[in-house]
Amino acid sequence: MNGQRLDILCVSQMPASPPRFGAQARMHGLMTQLARCHDLTAVMLVDDAFDIEECRGAMRAYCRDVVLVHNPFGDHGPAKRLLQLRSLVSTQSFDRLRVTLPTLQRALDQVLRTRRFDIVNLEFPYLGHCDLRQAPSGEKLPRLVVDSHEIAYDLAKQFAGAGANLSRRLYAGANWRKLRREELGIYGEADGVYLCSAEDEQRLLDEIPDARTAVIPNAADVDYYQPRRTDPAPDGRTVVYFGLLSTIPNIDAVTHFVQDIWPRIAKAHPGARCKIIGGRPPPSLLALAGPDIELTGFVPDLRPHLAEAAAVVVPLRLGGGTRLKIVEAMAMGKAIVSTSLGAEGIEAVPGRDIIIEDQPAAFADAVSGLLAEPDRAARIGAAARQAAVEKYAWSAAAQSLESFYREILEVNA
Repeated sequence: MNGQRLDILCVSQMPASPPRFGAQARMHGLMTQLARCHDLTAVMLVDDAFDIEECRGAMRAYCRDVVLVHNPFGDHGPAKRLLQLRSLVSTQSFDRLRVTLPTLQRALDQVLRTRRFDIVNLEFPYLGHCDLRQAPSGEKLPRLVVDSHEIAYDLAKQFAGAGANLSRRLYAGANWRKLRREELGIYGEADGVYLCSAEDEQRLLDEIPDARTAVIPNAADVDYYQPRRTDPAPDGRTVVYFGLLSTIPNIDAVTHFVQDIWPRIAKAHPGARCKIIGGRPPPSLLALAGPDIELTGFVPDLRPHLAEAAAVVVPLRLGGGTRLKIVEAMAMGKAIVSTSLGAEGIEAVPGRDIIIEDQPAAFADAVSGLLAEPDRAARIGAAARQAAVEKYAWSAAAQSLESFYREILEVNA
């Protein structure tokens, strides 16, 4: 990275570190790389799902200052349920109501009026109601850049069509329309928006043709996620899925895989086992466990589990953005079977770097083929590792983001 050091304020509805799931991994990867050449300050919400002191300590390793504000509206519990009911009669989406906190705005006021920032980097659109264009008296206002992660309203719209019951579909149907108005509003006001994939970029430009955009792909720490001599060798029988198991796309993917795909694999390979890795699984997923299906919960180090796997599966049917799980598995040199949606936005050659199948029977046959042909699985994994190193390192993604920042600053000079 070249040029004058930038003062960057990073604002998010969740802490960036330590990274435990995809959204955090994206923030952590980009921020730690940017911090090598620039000065970062963080103002972020933390709900009860996180250890606030652990987060503060992890982020102080690379941020000049860290301000964490407690959010009482977590992922579970009566406070969330009451807020959902309130959102039914509100013009605001539940996603916005959940993060509308006076304490957060006061923290932002204090930070923005004390120090002048070049860039305010907003993660996700949900905090778009906050007053982020502030500076000390007489100073130039910062430029506002949004990291989309995914087109949130499009994802919510998918949920509206995939709800388990009518009431949930009706609720999601009303909520995504509110979210669309809010999300497009902040994208239209921002000086720049960066997205994970060209597909999401085009979705945004279809709505806001004059938006200034860039594609900053998800990536991996390719030095951390790599095959190691100390890791176990592939065992020829374990199939792994990993991700935060409280999200609707992951819940749907695991349920679909276990119910519609796994029985065919288990029949062809009686010794095969399925390992599902991730925190916060709901009761519906815990009920899927059996003699050949293990739910491990959260694991502090994915690498030994991925190293041991004969194959990694990404049977996603819902979602947006690009999947960090794919890039991390590629960096580990694993053969991956994914749906087209799961691999959207990833520059990997089907058949060489990854296997793409959308129908349950074909997906199962692809996994069975990898179990039967470990040499072929190793070749695909080696090609995936090479593609990850060449295209998906966080250092390259951060360089692209810095260039986008500088482009915005020059245009608005």
